[in-house]
Amino acid sequence: MNGAFRDSSYRFRIKIQFENYLQSRSMSKSRSGKSLRRSGQDSKSLSSWRNRDSGAQSFEMINLRATPTDNQSEEGAVSIEFSDPVSISSEGSSEDLVCAKYLVPSHQQPWDSTRMAMSLANLPEGEKILHAISTLKGETLKKFLTDINKIYRYNKGEKIVDSTHSKNRTIKKISSGDAESIALSFSMFPETWLLIACWSRNYEIVMELLERGIDVSTHDNDGRTALHLATCSGSSTIVEVLLKKGANPNEWDFRNEMTPMHYAAARNDLCSLRLLVKYGGNVDIGLPGRTPLYYAVLSNAYVCVEVLLKSGACPNNPQVYTETPLHVAASLGSIKSVELLLSHGADARVCLGSARSTPLHLVAEEGSSECARLLLQAGAPYEAKNSRGQTAMHLAALAQSSETLEVLIASGADPNAEDAEGRTPLHTAVAKSLRGSELIRILLQAGSRINKPDAFGYTPLHIAALNESSYIVNLLLSKGADVTARTKGGISALSFIIRRTPDVIPRFVSRMDQGISLHDHELGDVDCELRLDFRPLVPGGRGETDLMLCLVEVDQKHILKHPLCESFLHLKWLRIRKFFLFSLVFHSIFVTFFTSYIIVTFLYKSYNAMKRVLFWPVLIFTTLLTCKEIFQLAHGIFIYAKRWENWLQWGVIVTTVLVLISPIHEWQYHIAAIDILLVWTELMMVVGRFPMFGLYVQMFTQVAVNFFKFIGAYICLIVGFALGFTVLHNDYKSFGNPLLGLLKTIVMMSGELEFEDVFFDNNLRFPWTPHLMLLAFVVLVTVILTNLMVGLAVSDIQELRRCAGLDRLVRRAELVAHLESMLFSKLLDHAPSKLVKAFRREALLLHPPHHCAIHVRPNDPREKRLPRELIKAVYGLVSQRKNKGKRSREENFSLVLENYNNGEEISGHRFSRLISATSSSDIGRQQLMDLSCELRKFSRNISIKLEKLSERVESTLRDVELRNET
Repeated sequence: MNGAFRDSSYRFRIKIQFENYLQSRSMSKSRSGKSLRRSGQDSKSLSSWRNRDSGAQSFEMINLRATPTDNQSEEGAVSIEFSDPVSISSEGSSEDLVCAKYLVPSHQQPWDSTRMAMSLANLPEGEKILHAISTLKGETLKKFLTDINKIYRYNKGEKIVDSTHSKNRTIKKISSGDAESIALSFSMFPETWLLIACWSRNYEIVMELLERGIDVSTHDNDGRTALHLATCSGSSTIVEVLLKKGANPNEWDFRNEMTPMHYAAARNDLCSLRLLVKYGGNVDIGLPGRTPLYYAVLSNAYVCVEVLLKSGACPNNPQVYTETPLHVAASLGSIKSVELLLSHGADARVCLGSARSTPLHLVAEEGSSECARLLLQAGAPYEAKNSRGQTAMHLAALAQSSETLEVLIASGADPNAEDAEGRTPLHTAVAKSLRGSELIRILLQAGSRINKPDAFGYTPLHIAALNESSYIVNLLLSKGADVTARTKGGISALSFIIRRTPDVIPRFVSRMDQGISLHDHELGDVDCELRLDFRPLVPGGRGETDLMLCLVEVDQKHILKHPLCESFLHLKWLRIRKFFLFSLVFHSIFVTFFTSYIIVTFLYKSYNAMKRVLFWPVLIFTTLLTCKEIFQLAHGIFIYAKRWENWLQWGVIVTTVLVLISPIHEWQYHIAAIDILLVWTELMMVVGRFPMFGLYVQMFTQVAVNFFKFIGAYICLIVGFALGFTVLHNDYKSFGNPLLGLLKTIVMMSGELEFEDVFFDNNLRFPWTPHLMLLAFVVLVTVILTNLMVGLAVSDIQELRRCAGLDRLVRRAELVAHLESMLFSKLLDHAPSKLVKAFRREALLLHPPHHCAIHVRPNDPREKRLPRELIKAVYGLVSQRKNKGKRSREENFSLVLENYNNGEEISGHRFSRLISATSSSDIGRQQLMDLSCELRKFSRNISIKLEKLSERVESTLRDVELRNET
């Protein structure tokens, strides 16, 4: 026989150096305690070897795989790779190729190449046959076949004698490597030779063995037959021979994982696949598990997929939630496979496993827009959700695939679909900033809600800020994202922006600058109008002062000094001050009735009709006050508990109820004294809410707080003096006990020492010591400590006056925000709707979308809506921006003219870019008019220069013509 393959152009023969492998294998066997016996030491036949427990063949697995070469033809070659570098030689080259380690793909391998190679090596004499068969080529193969024929004739077609001595001698000769001993091995273990020959694509040896009548159904210890190995190696000629000899194309291995049909489909061996189908191969073998069609799709074997489908392969799986070929094609983004499967009836609606993923989910996750289009045309449900509640839109946004998003939106997918955690595709789109701007634009154009919170209250702006993506944050803000949106924990988006992307704040302030613009006429004109657009301050659908309150919370109070913010707060206060006036009137009437009741009842002790008349108004006002506090408590208990004025209110309510109890008891006098003090203190706090008196009330509260801090620091010194005076002057009634002594000592701090009455009494029991203590008290407490308190109070007042403007804005923002939150509370939804709507309408300054701005005339003395100082600030901001824009335009046009004078060509695109860059910073119409005037001026200068240049050129040409004529 010829020693070469029938088609030698596709052949690779394998040369494996087994030294390192044998060493690791023997070490693994010694660890497992099971040693594989050699054929010379084992008298068992091959049939008995087949039936051995596969557990006895344990060894240390090495990463070995069989992969097709670049040629995917009928006779495609197979190479073997170890994870450790091994030498592989091709037929046309004697040089060793170092193979890289195999990286396991994301999908499961069609077969376990490691087990397959190791099973062959574990056959009797498998290692030596693998080594020997790789060297059988050319003259070596001819001599080998000649020796085979000699041995066969000598033994008359029978195997070598079964004596143990003969076998030992044969094994010894085989190890020496001579051709005759290999031929004897061939005669002793033909089944091993057949399997390895099919694996290594050695057609001549396969034919030699089949002519001797070797059973084609022989298999290795994993149940793989010769046909399995032949289809795995991609040798269609050997496959055809085996099928003609009766090989079963539908036979499973011992694990029931693979048949020859599976190997051929996964190998993309079209010729072998057709042969298997021709000889009775079942195209649906493996259902409801993995069929040949499944592996053909997994290997991107489009031709095999088409052949199987045309041969009647079922593209669907009868078992629910099972992975179908369409799932595999979708996850790979294989357009051709998806198209073939859908054209043959594959169900695009089937879900996969516990994840409940449809093929459209997998395609969206892969980012294949063409596959998504095919699935949608086939009826794939775009609204279907997986186990996490995600639609294909969510996964496409997460994969940053704008093309897939556009396909889904064009098919009618909902851009506001929510997953199990309430997140929309916009939430997932901002999670990555690679192509976030494009995805955000597509989703917003499709109608996605930019301020939609998830189940935890996080909006897309929260997520973008948490990811520290300044560009995405700016983009969302420009599209109307609400910085005042809060999570379930009460954290605003502005808080995240301050901590994670502080570079956004200057741009945020610049948006406020753009809200003030020149509306009509020149700045110096009497009829000049400035436009104040408050939309940057008022997020859509929320309270008008939420932004102001957020700025205070995140310690960005200085932004309130911006002319736009200050103007808004001033106008807002003018709008809602009627509610505070009503509150002042309410408390004033209550204080009047209650004070009258206290005087009549406890001072004059009158029990006549006057007392009964005053009793009912006090009770009614107390009830109303209680209802108001309960409403505020229900609106927000945590915020309510932080305000000490609310505790003062409850003190007034409780003490008033106790005072109203009849008949009058002695203990009520104590309560009445405390109550009257609390009521008037509360009235003082209400008066302090007005701007006129607010600074003075704040001075009082601030100095009082600092005084108690101060006393807390020096209380030990005061207590020490009080106890000392009590010991020395116990006979004096003011120091009768320690508490009275402490009270008297505190009074002495104000300067009321009673020096002669106490310290120069004739009955003084302890002379000299009281005088020394008094001297120490005067120096340390009356002089030093009291002056320290006065100095501290003065310092606090000066600081308050210095920050009076900012503090006033902060107080106003807090008051307005508090009142607004009360009026728009959900608790009022059960109140009369007309009354509530009337109150809310009176509290709102803006009525979007039409009434969001005001126009003021800074040069008109009749303009009274804003204070003159504030109008000057607004005017200065517009003037400063105009001057800056003018300087920028002059610099741009100077650059243009300089380039022109230098002879550089200025393209129209560059010129228009300069113009657009200049005009984009101008909002007012007058600025555009100034720009057009300057353009005309420069164009006129350029025209004049061009005319002069053309005249010079014409004169030069005339001179040249005259010279030529002469």
